[in-house]
Amino acid sequence: MIRFTTYSLDETHALGQRIGKSFSNAMVIALTGDLGCGKTALVQGIAKGLDISDDYYITSPTYTFINEYPGRYPLFHVDLYRVEHSDDLENIGFDEILMDDAIVAVEWADKLPKDFLKEHLHVCFETLDDTCRKITITPRGSKAVEVIDQLKSMKEIKWD
Repeated sequence: MIRFTTYSLDETHALGQRIGKSFSNAMVIALTGDLGCGKTALVQGIAKGLDISDDYYITSPTYTFINEYPGRYPLFHVDLYRVEHSDDLENIGFDEILMDDAIVAVEWADKLPKDFLKEHLHVCFETLDDTCRKITITPRGSKAVEVIDQLKSMKEIKWD
């Protein structure tokens, strides 16, 4: 596990960009935290790190549930805020995107059934004040540990 503290939206974007650059395999990112804590901001940075064109504006798919963006790896951005039952996951096509060779960023991942995701990065946000966030990244599985190791090797990252 590694922890970061970001002090601005730009720093959260920059952390996301470094995470996106670190991917060398398909990966699921389970994002948890309060409303407005920076989950979408991190995904915007991840998109930049995946070389997704600036022509795509990355927004939370609260009403569409899933947005897809082409990049070095396709990025599926999922928002489960409005999902009420685990049966709804099948209706929105969630299982299908997990089978793709892609990066899948899941906001409100705490709405998933326990142990639903095997291999993933769990990114937990804690709001410290209006602009400051404590971000804890916990790897689940060997590919996720590789991402953490890659992040630790990036000299421009300061972790707590």
